Amino acid sequence: MLDLIHNFFQNLYNLEELIRWGGMTVLIVIVFAETGLLIGFFLPGDSLLVVAGVLAAAGHLNILWLNVSLMLAAVIGDAVGYQIGLRTGPKIFTREDSLFFRRSHLLRTHEFYERHGGKTIILARFIPVIRTFAPVVAGVGTMGYLRFASYNIVGGVSWVASMTLGGYFLGQADKDIKHHIHYVVAAVIFVSVLPGIYAVAKEYLRPGPPSIPPRPTVPVAEPAAMQKADS
Repeated sequence: MLDLIHNFFQNLYNLEELIRWGGMTVLIVIVFAETGLLIGFFLPGDSLLVVAGVLAAAGHLNILWLNVSLMLAAVIGDAVGYQIGLRTGPKIFTREDSLFFRRSHLLRTHEFYERHGGKTIILARFIPVIRTFAPVVAGVGTMGYLRFASYNIVGGVSWVASMTLGGYFLGQADKDIKHHIHYVVAAVIFVSVLPGIYAVAKEYLRPGPPSIPPRPTVPVAEPAAMQKADS
């Protein structure tokens, strides 16, 4: 068991080797954990799916079963995250940081949810970290499960399909792309963090409230002085 865990973390960011080592099982586990468990925020998501698509184009994976399995894992993962939020309630926002939990990520996701509402469940699929905590925040909030489920299915299917098929067609177009897979991973990671960079830049460049000059003070005569002036 310890050797299994060691091999998993040793290959965690060597995605091609990770997929060759664990196959469909490790893909399903990672997609489920990243979307359904609070500890999954550090796991590779977008890049893993794209690399899986490239390997499917090379014949190492079946593209149909790849999509069906990972779509189910993504949808079930979000449903589990929703139940975690529903059962823990608002007290989860006071949970202390630990090795696999960051309260700041949860609060950041809550702010994102406050701005974008229900469609956060779809948008968050394409934003690392936020996709881990979005279903939890939805469960804590007032979103009904049927409404959440519709967003969950649309988001899960569109996320998995866009990433795996993107990698698949890239692999079909360039048969040698698997020899340069690290460039693909770097590009996907860069695109994945762009929304975060944009949000930080937007917050940094946002002009502050206009300064209002202080109102001139009007001297008020003391009561004694006013009485003297009257006399």
